[in-house]
Amino acid sequence: MAGVKKAKPDLTKKVHEVPHKPGVYLMRDRFNRVIYVGKARDLRKRVGSYFMPSKVAVADLKTRAMLDAVWDFETHTVQSEAESILLEGKLIKEYRPRYNVSFRDDKRFLLVKVDQSEEWPRFRLARFKKDDNARYFGPYAHAGALRQTLNFMRKKFGVLTFGRGSPTERELKSSTYQVPMKLSEITPEIYRERVAQACEFLEGHSREMMAELEKQMRAQAEKLDFEKAAELRNMLDDLRRTTRPTRRFTRGSLPTTIEPEADLRALADALQLPKIPRVMECFDISNISTTHVVASMVCFRDGMPDKNCYRRYRIRTVAGQDDFASMAEVVRRRYSRILLEAREANPEAAEFSQENPAEAIHRLRHRDQVPLDNLPVTPQDPS
Repeated sequence: MAGVKKAKPDLTKKVHEVPHKPGVYLMRDRFNRVIYVGKARDLRKRVGSYFMPSKVAVADLKTRAMLDAVWDFETHTVQSEAESILLEGKLIKEYRPRYNVSFRDDKRFLLVKVDQSEEWPRFRLARFKKDDNARYFGPYAHAGALRQTLNFMRKKFGVLTFGRGSPTERELKSSTYQVPMKLSEITPEIYRERVAQACEFLEGHSREMMAELEKQMRAQAEKLDFEKAAELRNMLDDLRRTTRPTRRFTRGSLPTTIEPEADLRALADALQLPKIPRVMECFDISNISTTHVVASMVCFRDGMPDKNCYRRYRIRTVAGQDDFASMAEVVRRRYSRILLEAREANPEAAEFSQENPAEAIHRLRHRDQVPLDNLPVTPQDPS
């Protein structure tokens, strides 16, 4: 019956199926949209706390509102707490849930970058991984532990951290880098050997070094120097957090409700297309103070983003703010180039033109050499 309201499911039984393991959980509303993403050391305890009447009674207004909207949840286990932090951040950026505040901006986890093409390579922190032939380690969930690890590497391996270029006069003479010789007493080639050892350490080849630090910690405890022992213990914790192997969560490995094939079929039905669109190109115009007009194009293949085909255009022929004229220029440039490339590949199958795109499509549809029956033209409301 259409007027009957669907009853909210009882999720307390489902909670008992959640494992006692670290991981992330996703709360979904009645439309199956993700409204909250969280992490936990123990998923069973954390998720179960949301459905305990005693906890709900003392929850704040925001939590109560979220629980009123929750109709289902799902969990994903990971191997460590650090992995749960990384996965939580990825999922929040993916879904942008309404009840999450952290991680919704463009801030990313820290990486360690070392450019081995430099004469004196340095270990620096970075937020983005670029295609610059440098070597990257991470991402790292614990920024404080990572900085302590870099400090340890500077003293243990005598490598340069932060800064740029060749070592300064102060760094050359500093005893911090004396392992066993100062930087002023070695050549760049010898220094590169230090860098290679530090890279192996960041890769996780650190068992012997960890064992030595643990031995030192126990020796200090036996001497009743508990302050030094605690310092070594904290250092060990930071190093283990940083060098412990963690998985890298990419877009393809994230849990998702996107079904490309089903979405494409729905789009084909909505637009009354004769077949499923395998390649889609979408354009947008951006104006900055009417003086700088640019266009962007995104491309989807089989329902998934094809970022290698993304393009950006600088508008050349349109003066002022005119989105329609700007769109016409970009479409003309894009598909004129495609027709030109098609003509070079097969002169009998395509013809290059700089005329208006709508007029070109109308003309070409009446020519035998270019079959454009499968090119849908969807009218757009000018408003």
